[in-house]
Amino acid sequence: MVMTDPISDMLTRMRNALMSRHARTEMPSSKIKVEIAKILKEEGYIDNFKVLDDHETHRKLVVDLRYGPQGENVVTGLERVSRPGCRVYAGKDELPKVLGGIGLSIVSTSKGVMSGDDARQKRLGGEVLCKIW
Repeated sequence: MVMTDPISDMLTRMRNALMSRHARTEMPSSKIKVEIAKILKEEGYIDNFKVLDDHETHRKLVVDLRYGPQGENVVTGLERVSRPGCRVYAGKDELPKVLGGIGLSIVSTSKGVMSGDDARQKRLGGEVLCKIW
C-alpha cells in the first residue's frame, strides 16, 4: 500500500495507542521516523524505541509509550504542521514555540532533524514537521 504521509501516520498511530492505553505501538520504519523517535526519547515523551528487522518483510519501528505515575498521558497532543500538500517552513527567527516553550516542535533542517530549541540555538531554519505537547 502506498502511504502519502508517513509522518502523519506515525503520529496518528501514537495518538490512537495513547488513547487506548497501549504500552507500545509499531509501524513501518523509515529514517525520518527513527529520527523523530530519537528526539521524543531525548525529550522524555516516550520510554524507548527500537527497529526490528525482519528479513521476510519490511523493518518495523516499535515505540514504547510513556505514562505518568497515576497512568496519565505524558503526551497530551500530537499535531502535524507541514503536510505534503502544504509545506510549512520557518526561518531561524520564526521557529514556533509550543505552549510557550512547554511543548516541542520538530524541525527538518539542512543539518538533520532536530527539536525546535536545538535549531534555534544553532541558528537554523527549516521545515516544521510537527508539534508535541
